[in-house]
Amino acid sequence: MSVWSPGRIEVFGKHTDYAGGRSLLIAVERGFIARAAPRSDSRVRVFDAGSDIACETLLDLSATAPDGHWSNYVATAARRIARNFPDVRRGVDIAFESDLPVAAGVSSSSALLIAVFSAIAAVNHLHDTAIWRSSLPTLPHLAGYLGAMENGGAFGLLAGENGVGTLGGSQDQTAILCAEPGHIVDYGWMPVRRIGAYPLPPTHCFVVASSGIVAEKSAGAREQYNRASQMVAHLLARWNRASVRDDPSLATAMESDPGAHDRLRGIIAAGATAQFSAEALRQRLDQFLLETYTLIPAAADAVAAQDWSALGEITARSMAAADSWLGNQIPETRSLVRVARERGAIAASAFGAGFGGSVWALVRTSDAEAFMAAWAARYRSQFPDAGAAAMFFPTTAGPAASCWTDDAFAG
Repeated sequence: MSVWSPGRIEVFGKHTDYAGGRSLLIAVERGFIARAAPRSDSRVRVFDAGSDIACETLLDLSATAPDGHWSNYVATAARRIARNFPDVRRGVDIAFESDLPVAAGVSSSSALLIAVFSAIAAVNHLHDTAIWRSSLPTLPHLAGYLGAMENGGAFGLLAGENGVGTLGGSQDQTAILCAEPGHIVDYGWMPVRRIGAYPLPPTHCFVVASSGIVAEKSAGAREQYNRASQMVAHLLARWNRASVRDDPSLATAMESDPGAHDRLRGIIAAGATAQFSAEALRQRLDQFLLETYTLIPAAADAVAAQDWSALGEITARSMAAADSWLGNQIPETRSLVRVARERGAIAASAFGAGFGGSVWALVRTSDAEAFMAAWAARYRSQFPDAGAAAMFFPTTAGPAASCWTDDAFAG
C-alpha cells in the first residue's frame, strides 16, 4: 500500500486552534510518500529512505522513542492505537521519502505521524471496527483525534495516552486530511468543523521560505510553544472560576455573551502569577481575539472576493500582532516578511509555531520563479548561516492526504 501525507501552510490562525478559534489553511504540494506492508508480528519498523535511518517500536503501550527525534511520532502513534484499539496487534514495515523541510513550521512531524497512523490503520482494517465507526465517522473527527494523539488528550470516549510533548490543537492534522485542491479551507476548532473554502485562482500561488532556524515543537521550541498554550488554559480557568461556568475553550467563553471580552480583561490582573504577568496575559488574549474575530473573517472575505490589496493589509496586522503580542518572531522571519513585500509579494507572513520556522508569500504565478530567486538571494546575503539551511519552494493549494492499495496488498 502507499500513503501520501503533505505539509501545510497556516495562512491565518496563529495559535488559535487549541483555543477553539478559526484558521485558513492549505496543503502544500510537498510531503511524505510512503510504502507499507503488513508484518506477522506487532513490530512497527519505519525507514527513512532519504537519510538511510530506521526506527523500530512495538504496537504496544510500551512503545518509546527518544524525545526530540522523529521516531517519537512513530512511537506516539503506536502507543495511542494500542490504547484505543486494544485488539489491534499487527505491525507494519514502512519506507518513506519526504521533500519537506524538517522542523520548519510546515508540519513535517504531523505529516509523518499521519503517514504512520494511516499505514497501521490500513493493515489492521481499523476503519471496519465498531470503535472507528462510532468515534471517527468523518475526516474532521479523525483530524481531531490525531490532534489529540499528538497532545496526549482524550478524544470523546477514546482515552488519552502520552503524546509528543506539545500542547497543540488540531490545525495541522485538519489541513493535511481535509485540504481541498485549489482552495484555501476555513476551519473552526474544538470541535473541528468546516466553515468554508475559497478558491485560490491559478493566477496566484504561494512561495514558502523555510528560515533555516529550527522550530521543532518536540524539542527546542517546545517550552515557548507550550507557554502560549498554557496562557490560554490559564485565561480559560480564570474565566470559568469567575463566571461559574464550564466553557471547554476560550472561544466558547468569549462567545458566551457580548460583554465576555471586557469581562475577561477585567479579571486578568487578579489572575496574574509569577509565571504569567498581567501584561503577558492581556497580550495573549488580545492576539487571540484580533486573529480569530477580526482578521480571519476579513481575510476570508478578501480571498473570496480576490481583494488582494485588502489581504495584504490584513496579513500585515496579523504578523504585527504575532510579533508584538505572541512574541514568537525572530530576526530571520521578520526579514523574510519585510523583503517579500519589498520584492512585490501581495502578502507575506510567518506561520506555524514560530520561534523559527517558515514564511509564506502570496505572489502572481507568472512572477513566482523570479520572485523566489530574488527573495532567496537577499535572505542568504543577510543571514549566511541560516540561509545555507533555508529552503524556498512554490506551491498551489494542494491535495489532502490519501492512502491506496495495490493488487498485491489487496490480495
